[in-house]
Amino acid sequence: MPKHSKRFLAAATQVDKNKVYSLVEAVEILKQTATAKFDESFEAHFRIGIDPKKGEQQIRSTVILPHGIGKKVRVAVFAAGDKAKEAKEAGADLVGEVDLIEEIKKSGKCDFDVAVATPDMMKPMAVIARILGPKGLMPSPKNETITTNVKKTVEELKKGKIAFKNDDTANVHQVIGKVSFDAAQIADNFRAFMEALEKAKPDTSKGVFIKSISLTTTMGPGLRIDLKNI
Repeated sequence: MPKHSKRFLAAATQVDKNKVYSLVEAVEILKQTATAKFDESFEAHFRIGIDPKKGEQQIRSTVILPHGIGKKVRVAVFAAGDKAKEAKEAGADLVGEVDLIEEIKKSGKCDFDVAVATPDMMKPMAVIARILGPKGLMPSPKNETITTNVKKTVEELKKGKIAFKNDDTANVHQVIGKVSFDAAQIADNFRAFMEALEKAKPDTSKGVFIKSISLTTTMGPGLRIDLKNI
């Protein structure tokens, strides 16, 4: 069995592992038990009714959380001409074309969290696919990071737009904020994410889609959420 810290064990004594909590109640309890010296993240974990081995049942979508996740997102844009100008005006942290591609190719470094590209840049970017791909940074139409509307895309990412997908065990995990957020902000983000997840339900998924939900903080215990009291 994994060993837990004294802080975790102390927090665990304040919750009932057999109880199912309302969203509001869970948020308040987790804020009270988050005593780490850093600003812990709130994490939502969803068990969903899909067969992860079937390609047509894969979950992959995006959502703009109303209050972001408490992290400054560094956005790199691969574009030229007017689109590069749009990216800079929208607040992109890095903007370039062949020059930026060559820099990444030589250094192997990616000092950004999300990469956006215009369609014409995808062919030149093939030379750094092996660098960006394993880090989940290669632009893709699936997460809407290949676009001609650079301004809108960058602005949405800066406001808190995130991409999510299921893992190999039919679970979806997502950070929805920080302990420093007030309870209403966490609840708003949770509900926005849950709504987006429900909309992403594959047509071939039958029966109960969201089977269970748990909410936790980085260093805290997990609380089961009552699906009827969100």
